[in-house]
Amino acid sequence: MAKSKTVFICQECGYESPKWMGRCPGCQNWNTMVEETIRPASSAGISSVGRDNKPSLLNQIILDEEPRIVTELKEFNRVMGGGVVPASLTLVGGDPGIGKSTLLLQVSDQLARKGHTVLYISGEESVRQTKMRAGRLNVASDNLYVLSETDIRQIEAHMQDVQPEIMIIDSIQTIYNSEMSSAPGSISQVKACTGDLLRIAKTRGTAIFIVGHVTKNGALAGPRTLEHMVDTVLYFEGERHHTFRILRAVKNRFGSTNEMGVFEMKESGLAEVANPSEIFLQERARGASGSAIVAAMEGTRPILVEVQALVSPTSFGNPRRMATGMDDHRISLLMAVLEKRVGLLLQNQDAYVNVAGGIKLDEPATDLAAAVSIASSFSNRPTGISDVFIGEVGLTGEIRGVSRIEQRVNESCKLGFSRAFIPEKNLSGWSHPEGMEVIGVASLAQVMGLALGGTESGAPDPAYFPADL
Repeated sequence: MAKSKTVFICQECGYESPKWMGRCPGCQNWNTMVEETIRPASSAGISSVGRDNKPSLLNQIILDEEPRIVTELKEFNRVMGGGVVPASLTLVGGDPGIGKSTLLLQVSDQLARKGHTVLYISGEESVRQTKMRAGRLNVASDNLYVLSETDIRQIEAHMQDVQPEIMIIDSIQTIYNSEMSSAPGSISQVKACTGDLLRIAKTRGTAIFIVGHVTKNGALAGPRTLEHMVDTVLYFEGERHHTFRILRAVKNRFGSTNEMGVFEMKESGLAEVANPSEIFLQERARGASGSAIVAAMEGTRPILVEVQALVSPTSFGNPRRMATGMDDHRISLLMAVLEKRVGLLLQNQDAYVNVAGGIKLDEPATDLAAAVSIASSFSNRPTGISDVFIGEVGLTGEIRGVSRIEQRVNESCKLGFSRAFIPEKNLSGWSHPEGMEVIGVASLAQVMGLALGGTESGAPDPAYFPADL
């Protein structure tokens, strides 16, 4: 009989060591090595493998497109790629209290009302506690089963009795395999239980959702291989002090990984936001400097958001550069371009940039709006209330082309904007919407002159952008 061995495994990155160490060599974190017992598998297992599952030629496989299971939440369907795929394994992560369990309980109720058998398993709450939360959300369906269990073997046995089409595990850190000696939530337990759930989903055809905790850095807790094992990884984001929640797909084998769904947290649960652009722009101050609107793409949907900037003289030797919703390094780069190519003296100025509404922007097409908002705050001149800025800014001050410009401009026109500054390269090849003035710009200095006031040639007016500040 093979003997078991003891190893020390880092609970942050999964690094294994035969002896204990105070600092993990893999992730450099302190006091994360935990002792676990590893029992090797039997060597006789290879000869006992059945031969029912044989290799098939790819050209001879008949592909019947399986219909997706569609919920009533269109935002959720969009992020999933059109609906829930049977026999799929989806991982949902997010900060504590952000609304992961609320979202999945509402999805379970909607699917159960359509006649699908749903099994909701909670390892963190009792059945009565789940019933209390379901009552607050008005969840009551005849096909929704609730179970409080943490043993993966018992869960599989209950699945044979219920035969669910959809199953929710809340959360994977509370599920354990009784054949392993490690504690629930450890690296080995999370990895083994996820492997068992993956096998159950593929063999039984059940669509399984598992809730995953996140670390203090915002990454999913457990081994990194956990994200590789599942079919779809969803992140539920948002500030706990704001009502809006954003659901993003960072991995999706059955759809786009750039989709985003917007929800609003209410007393009765999560409500989808059909037009997020109106929500993000409804509190915009008129006539205030340091504000610019950008049409950003989130998957297949254009969303108009406000980029705010505050530039003020610094009181320290090194000026501060802070950004919320955008990359700090990108803001520093844009300020360097503004100083070198436009002539704005920003080296003695603190800069604070914020994307209103709590949304995060990471595409290059938002560069122009960020640069305009910084210049607007520095010169104390507001942008036009109906102006939209779309474009990527290069290090030489040029405005580079972006993708899907027609969708961005059309969405801006629908929301009442009448002037769009876009890269000169994107002017041709599509029809401009009626009532929208589309201005093609080639350089950042030209945008500053046209949008914030300048000379007829488009160069910045020294009265608005003094070089000796």
